[in-house]
Amino acid sequence: MRRPGPLCALVCEGFSSRLAFGLLSFAVPLYARELGMSIAEIGLVVSLESIVAILLKPALGRLVDRAGLRRSLLIGLVLRSIIGLGYVLATLPWQLYAIESIHGASDAVRDPAVNALIAENGGKKAAASAFAWYQTAKTTAGAAGKSIAGVLLTWTAGTFDLTFAVAFALSLLPALPVLLLVPRDSAVAHPVPAVETNGASRGPAPPATRPAVARYAGFGFLVAGTSSMLTSLFPILATEYAHLTPAQAGALYLVTPALAFTGPLWGWLVDRGSRSLVLAVRSIANAGSALIYLFAPSLAGIWIGTSLDDLGKAAYRPAWGSLMADISSQDPSGRGRTMGYLTAGEDAGGAVAPLLASLLWTGFGVPAALLGRVGLALVTEAYAMWLAHRAAGAPSGSG
Repeated sequence: MRRPGPLCALVCEGFSSRLAFGLLSFAVPLYARELGMSIAEIGLVVSLESIVAILLKPALGRLVDRAGLRRSLLIGLVLRSIIGLGYVLATLPWQLYAIESIHGASDAVRDPAVNALIAENGGKKAAASAFAWYQTAKTTAGAAGKSIAGVLLTWTAGTFDLTFAVAFALSLLPALPVLLLVPRDSAVAHPVPAVETNGASRGPAPPATRPAVARYAGFGFLVAGTSSMLTSLFPILATEYAHLTPAQAGALYLVTPALAFTGPLWGWLVDRGSRSLVLAVRSIANAGSALIYLFAPSLAGIWIGTSLDDLGKAAYRPAWGSLMADISSQDPSGRGRTMGYLTAGEDAGGAVAPLLASLLWTGFGVPAALLGRVGLALVTEAYAMWLAHRAAGAPSGSG
């Protein structure tokens, strides 16, 4: 059953948390540079959050199920809020590494909990729309957060304390709507039925089937990897390959929030139409944008390619969220564990694919990196077709 109140609280959480993350993602590299850290050290600091989250999500996903989804989300919000205060106090490089490790741990608790709550409260026939609104809020807030960070740093003449303090407040702010609107864990728990023999209970029975988490985590790895393969290299692609000015390249980022608002439309199409069709749109967009970048390296070409790329990303999140909801519903008492594995696979793809793109770029040039993305999109679509075939041929009720 769809629960509008809890969903509103979760969308608010996504917006506020991502707004805080946008501030930090803009300010932290600059702050690390001010502390005298090298580019390589800054890269490690920025990546450490994802590395820790990927390693911890499978294990902490199980703890999320035991502690409860609402309680785990609140714990994750408190941990994430501490990060903002930590940056205010940090004066040494090793302290940044410690703070980013805590950030990764908070994501490892928060992400499985919030995804499981969206799946539970979104309703079976509207899960994609719920994930679409959540992702739209996050995407819009992320872009706004980076802009606000730039304004705050300019206003304070490069003093970072105010920016970090605002990030702390924004991270903690959504705890209130979560406390007020998301039902307590006991109210939405999914008890596992007991096995009875001759009228006597023998304790909880395991689910009839376990979702095939590993193969779908692999799919998340490929989808997220294809989507994020060129993200970190895009400014260089736009300025050095397409010869745009920094101002022109920066203006292209304004496309992302605008196209993010197509997410609810894609969610509606997934809920009432075809999830496979929307996932195919994502593959076409990823491959098509790379080919446009390759053959039309101009302002118009990069703008069209960026728009197509962002459109594919807007379509991907509702379809992937709906798929995660279906998979986790096969084992309701273990939603957190399932979401932990699925989001860890997604995070791993987002971390590995940019590294692959940089190696292809360095070793063989820009065309190799772009064609590599096309190849990865084709592999992802082939994998999706294989998953669909496996699901069609599986016995009823199996994952």
